[in-house]
Amino acid sequence: MATSSVSKGCFVFKPNFKKRKISVPIGVNVTDHDLTFRSLTEVLQNNVTPYVVSLQAKDCPDMKHFLQKLASQLMDCNVDVQSKEKEGVQVTQKKIHYSMDSLSTWYMNVTQKTDPKIPRKKRTPSQWQSPPVVLILKDMESFTTKVLQDFIIISSQHLHEFPLILIFGIATSPIVVHRLLPHAVSSLLCIELFQSLSCKEHLTTVLDKLLLTTQFPFKLSEKVLQVLTNIFLYHDFSIQNFIKGLQLSLLEHFYSQPLSVLCCNLPEAKRRINFLSDNQCENIRRLPSFRRYVEKQASEKQVALLTNERFLKEETQSLLENLHVYHTNYFLVLRCLHQFTSSLPKYPLGRQIRELYCTCLEKNILDSEEYASALQLLRMLAKDELMAMLQKCFKVFKSSSEKHFGNTAKRIEEFLAQFQSLDAEAKEEEEDTSESQSKGLQKTDLYHLQKSLLEMKELRRTSKRQTKFEVLREQLVSFIDSLVREYLLLPETQPLHEVLYFSAAHTLRQHLNAAPRIALHTALNNPYYYLKNEALRSEEGCIPNVAPDICIAYKLHLECSRLINLVDWSEAFATVVTAAEKMDANSVTSEERNEIIHARFIRAVSELELLGFIKPTKQKTDHVARLTWGGC
Repeated sequence: MATSSVSKGCFVFKPNFKKRKISVPIGVNVTDHDLTFRSLTEVLQNNVTPYVVSLQAKDCPDMKHFLQKLASQLMDCNVDVQSKEKEGVQVTQKKIHYSMDSLSTWYMNVTQKTDPKIPRKKRTPSQWQSPPVVLILKDMESFTTKVLQDFIIISSQHLHEFPLILIFGIATSPIVVHRLLPHAVSSLLCIELFQSLSCKEHLTTVLDKLLLTTQFPFKLSEKVLQVLTNIFLYHDFSIQNFIKGLQLSLLEHFYSQPLSVLCCNLPEAKRRINFLSDNQCENIRRLPSFRRYVEKQASEKQVALLTNERFLKEETQSLLENLHVYHTNYFLVLRCLHQFTSSLPKYPLGRQIRELYCTCLEKNILDSEEYASALQLLRMLAKDELMAMLQKCFKVFKSSSEKHFGNTAKRIEEFLAQFQSLDAEAKEEEEDTSESQSKGLQKTDLYHLQKSLLEMKELRRTSKRQTKFEVLREQLVSFIDSLVREYLLLPETQPLHEVLYFSAAHTLRQHLNAAPRIALHTALNNPYYYLKNEALRSEEGCIPNVAPDICIAYKLHLECSRLINLVDWSEAFATVVTAAEKMDANSVTSEERNEIIHARFIRAVSELELLGFIKPTKQKTDHVARLTWGGC
């Protein structure tokens, strides 16, 4: 099998009688390609064959090393004699020369499962009784062309004794296979192309498994989810990095939110509520969502919630249970709405459920123009399209264990039955209308025929009577709208939503969005920020004389203009540095001390030039040009 990272396709070289089996997965320029190859290796070992080998071009410069590495991994032994000699081990045995004959012999001895009734030379690849050997070449373009051609030709001659599947990782285009392999070699192969999932579909799967479920109580606010998805879509397309960002959000939530102790499954959360301390109860009362909830209650209940700890804990248990039910209903209706809107023209609410979820988190979906446009498009769909959507939605509610959604599933089933019954009624109406029209239009001339047709057209235009299908379609759209209005409410409207939702998008953005220039300026201008050394703490605008040399040189260069005099800069540097070394003035001579300070200054200037803050200039002698302005 073989895939291309550009087209995300894969070549499968299936053998005919005298053709070898090769497959082409993902190139090295695809994000998470190492993780993909590891997952592929595990799947092959678990489901296809235990003999899976992975090679890279840097380890196989010629045919000798290619076969050596192949045999080394395939036989699970170290045949690298040179590495043993480097370790000081005396090698006395004869050096082994590996070839396809030796590999075929080894394979036959290991498997021993061939059918003796069929002669070996007449056995086709489809009659292999033993698991094949899978060879993964991660970077096909990097391999030497001659090595690939020789290996394919040689291994094709041992197809019956050594069944082989190759997986080529292609980083450019599948056409590169024909460019690297001449017709004489490629004619030995039978190519098959298959498509891999896009990164967006992988992201949707991750969100569906981790966030769009009640199995994991932790949730992300709209802004936090937007930060993570923007990094994924506009920077790296890395699912691994997205999951790390999700883990960082989880860590920040449990670190910064005192009530995150209740962010667990519902039975455990109820148990923990009984052991909340007085301070934790006060934290509950300080939550904005809980304060809004208290303001809506009667005066007696308000007093009890603010003064009675036991009553507060009981009410908190009830509110968390309501929050759990809210999420269960929310995700079911969200999936149902996605089934109706994911195939609409121009996708007003998005093609993937991730886009619909972000829209629902961002604002009240009932107030959005996209939702109104989606309902308008639903009112224009044909019966077959509506029935297909209803069947998908019925499966969503049928798979739910919620009892109150059983009536919803029955209502959807009724809609399906009513749409199906329209066919028989439509046929009867067509027959009746055709008979009446044929009777009314008999024995008439062209003038009266045209006149009667115009009258019928005007009658249809003036009469606003809807057909049975249009009435039923309007009822279906109203039913969907009622579900959305009842269940797709903003999370901010639910009391205690802060317990489960992480909303510190600014903190997450600081950790994930790279700003090297700002971080570098902070480190050089205020080294205490990172080193946390009390000796480096200083007032605003002051230069600590015990700071690192590069920090002193950097803060001095901020006070200069576009061109910096190296002599003045050096004297200022020496003045600051010697203020911290007066106690050691007697241990060395003045000349030695000046040479040491000058060497330190030259090193600090060189480091600043390497970091891009200054550069040499020919405008003035003994001057350098400053490259940054403002605060950094």
